[in-house]
Amino acid sequence: MPRVALDSLNLAAAEKALCEEALACTGSIRDAAAKLGISVRRLQRLLVIHRIEWPRPPATRP
Repeated sequence: MPRVALDSLNLAAAEKALCEEALACTGSIRDAAAKLGISVRRLQRLLVIHRIEWPRPPATRP
């Protein structure tokens, strides 16, 4: 997994950034949870806590 740049030492922001990066890299909740070393259920809770939409909505074309 690539390095995640953090703007501050805010733990909640870091947790959100790591979740988003893991999901983007792996493409699935199961694989992202494994990469992060947490359970799938814990990752699902973090998605709700940090208001991360998954799966991502399709991009709209202008």
